[in-house]
Amino acid sequence: MDSAKLAELLLKRLQELGFVVTEDGSLRPLLLDKVGLRQIHRPASQLEIAARQDWLRQHLSKYLPFFANGDDVVPERIDPILVEVTKEHDHHLFRIARLLWSVPFSQGYGRRLRFLIIDQSNDKLIGLLALQSPPLSFPARDRLFRYPPGRKTEMVNQTMDIHTLGAVPPYDRLLGGKLVALAAVSNEIRQTYWRKYCGRTTEMERRILPPHLVALTTTSAFGRSSLYNRLRYNGTIIAESLGYTEGYGAFHLMELYPLFREFLESQGVSTRGGFGVGPRRKWQIMVRALGRLGLSSDLLRHGVKREVFLFRLVDNLEAYMEGRDAEPVYRNLPFSELVAWWQERWLLPRAERIKGWQEWRKEQIKALLLIE
Repeated sequence: MDSAKLAELLLKRLQELGFVVTEDGSLRPLLLDKVGLRQIHRPASQLEIAARQDWLRQHLSKYLPFFANGDDVVPERIDPILVEVTKEHDHHLFRIARLLWSVPFSQGYGRRLRFLIIDQSNDKLIGLLALQSPPLSFPARDRLFRYPPGRKTEMVNQTMDIHTLGAVPPYDRLLGGKLVALAAVSNEIRQTYWRKYCGRTTEMERRILPPHLVALTTTSAFGRSSLYNRLRYNGTIIAESLGYTEGYGAFHLMELYPLFREFLESQGVSTRGGFGVGPRRKWQIMVRALGRLGLSSDLLRHGVKREVFLFRLVDNLEAYMEGRDAEPVYRNLPFSELVAWWQERWLLPRAERIKGWQEWRKEQIKALLLIE
């Protein structure tokens, strides 16, 4: 495809997604409510589902029994456990469940941990939690700390970024997402991190980082978050709002990413990744493609501002991250106690208050994921 046709296609697709391209070449979303934001994300999610149709047709029937019907769930008997994703079965179940999200899936990068939360009362899946290495530069987080000179990378790499967190139907209607968010700060998560990364060397610099996990960060999918706001445990804030992102990203252009690569290759520009390129690879390719198309890189400023949250795992976070304390002072948050708090504070009142979740049927997952 030549540059003029690709540029025309790009601008047309942005308009179909609900964006206005301003005179200065930047973007403005027409709708910023959750319905509009889901519309903007939908093409990238559908693209991912379409790419996995052969795999889904091979595996979905085998894993569908691990999802609950509404009448499989008895709120008073829900008994969650954390399962680290290490086996092929767990990986496949995680992948299928993650395709139900409204936002596209990322494999994650760097250090990674994935968990299933399973209801032991019926052996059905409640939700997913996935962590990855944090971005080295993250203004909302970095404003909190004065890192010791020359040690920012070391300190930041004792945190992780939550890139998947939520519940699947019908547990999502019972505020299962609150349970998964509480699970993120549990002793069991940081203990799993310690076991996996204690003594491990970094790939790029070949050095051993401290195996402490002292904080988590995440961003909401659709502006202000109802999941994380007011999330507390015994009066302690679990998810602390740090403000909003600036609204940059590439998700809204992912449908055209293969065409961008093809266009650059036709121009003699290599799009092959090298070691250390990491999560910025697609961003860099898109910036190069936009430049050669005569379009502003401001088209990557989609204007979807996400709320940023910090999950503290230690009581002395600022002092530790700034090098004033030599050791972190961990909070003691057993998963079992967090579960009990969720059940009393959210699950049981919600189950009494709302109706309709009992009618959910796992067969609906086929309709969501399989393309006829």
